[in-house]
Amino acid sequence: MNAAENRLPELADRRPRVFFARHGIFFGNLRCCCLALAGVGVCTWVSFTLGQGFAFTGFLYLVFVVLAAMYGGFQSATLVSVISAACLNYFFVPPIFSFANSPANWVALGAFEFTALVISRLSDRAHRRTVEVERLYEEMERLYQTSRRILLLASSAEPGNLIASSICETFGLKAVQLFDAVTTTMYSSGECPADTDRQTRDAYLLGSDAFDPPTRSWFCVLSFGGRPVGGLALVGTAMTKSTATALASLSAIAFDRARVLQKEFRAQADRQTEQLRASVLDALAHQFKTPLAVARTASSGLLALGGLSELQTGFVTRIDQQARRLDDLASQLLKAARLEATEFRPQRKALLLSTLAHAAVRDIGSALDRERVRVAVPSGETPVFADHELILTSITQLIDNAVKYSDPGSPIDVGIAIKEGRVVLSVRSKGLVVARADRERIFERFYRAIDTRHSPSGTGLGLSIVKKIVEAHQGNVWASGEEGYGTTVSISLPTVPAPVHEYAFA
Repeated sequence: MNAAENRLPELADRRPRVFFARHGIFFGNLRCCCLALAGVGVCTWVSFTLGQGFAFTGFLYLVFVVLAAMYGGFQSATLVSVISAACLNYFFVPPIFSFANSPANWVALGAFEFTALVISRLSDRAHRRTVEVERLYEEMERLYQTSRRILLLASSAEPGNLIASSICETFGLKAVQLFDAVTTTMYSSGECPADTDRQTRDAYLLGSDAFDPPTRSWFCVLSFGGRPVGGLALVGTAMTKSTATALASLSAIAFDRARVLQKEFRAQADRQTEQLRASVLDALAHQFKTPLAVARTASSGLLALGGLSELQTGFVTRIDQQARRLDDLASQLLKAARLEATEFRPQRKALLLSTLAHAAVRDIGSALDRERVRVAVPSGETPVFADHELILTSITQLIDNAVKYSDPGSPIDVGIAIKEGRVVLSVRSKGLVVARADRERIFERFYRAIDTRHSPSGTGLGLSIVKKIVEAHQGNVWASGEEGYGTTVSISLPTVPAPVHEYAFA
């Protein structure tokens, strides 16, 4: 720390204390000098009455010179030294009752003056050190109080004003100003000089601290993690640079803490919203299931009974198809709700993705669509550790999307490959190419890419369910497009370790 910088507040703080320095200290030194001179007079009378010699009396005088130097300063000690030497010369150096000069008298005066000089300097240094220590102790105590007030503040959207007011009140400053570079917001407490805003921003931009003697103000940079995040102005203060820097660090920590708390609150609110949405979806899906089952039973029964006209058969068939579609939607809503539940845990075991892919193809309703799907299985396929029903649901959804959004009659290729310790299943279809901007968003709930809005209708839930399932298995899902051909959607899952593999398929 630069000593000159530390003394700047002290030099600026001297002017308000000029009256005390010229009057209070003067009268204190005068009182001490008078008491020392009174002690010299008493000592002279006692020593002369008891017939004491030069050495004994000179030692007593030296005691009073030391006391005058300690509590009255060099000037008081000098006066006491001269009077003591004169008393020694007049009363104790022959011929007595005369001021005839002698070597002993000059030696005594020199000893008194040397003692006065050394003791006064040591006393003055000790006094300054004591004052400085008391001042630092007071600043540390205030710094501790400020840190407690700031760190115990309740979470607030704008903590800057609370931090500024806490510092201003605890240290008794004229004003405090805080600049938050993250939000480019200025917070203040008290009456700030006209140019404080600019100087506070300059401290942040320059990345260094500065003291302004005319306004007795510190301008410090707020740093967190080695990078500047704002500025701090402390107006009307004589605190040291170390205290000002500590306040700047404390303010930066308080800002970061407030942001972390706000993120936690937002994340908690998002989690509660997701749980509420999952509960609503679950409740709606269950409520839909019962009337849909009745509607499907009735429509299927009417079609089975026969005896309907062609128009009536068309209407009942239409009702049956739409009821089936609503039933599928309710099933997807139930799956989404279960995946959002906090207690959701996959029931894992070793599986081959090729086996699940073939099962998904067999579940396709139309024979023509089943013939379009081609599954390529690599030799020596490695199993994955996953939940059978969930991964089967994911693969079925990917193949169903490919059938729905591809060119009619075009082939759909399902490929399985081993890459870097993971099993990758890709579903490639010809036709629609998902735009690059939509390749991340199509996995969001209820989002449908712009290019698919004129294609067969969908719910926007399928790929979001796939993503939830795959992420629950520590896997990845992504989409890629081939200009002039179509779209490929892939999932990647960790492979089963070799010992588990051998045990599972023994």
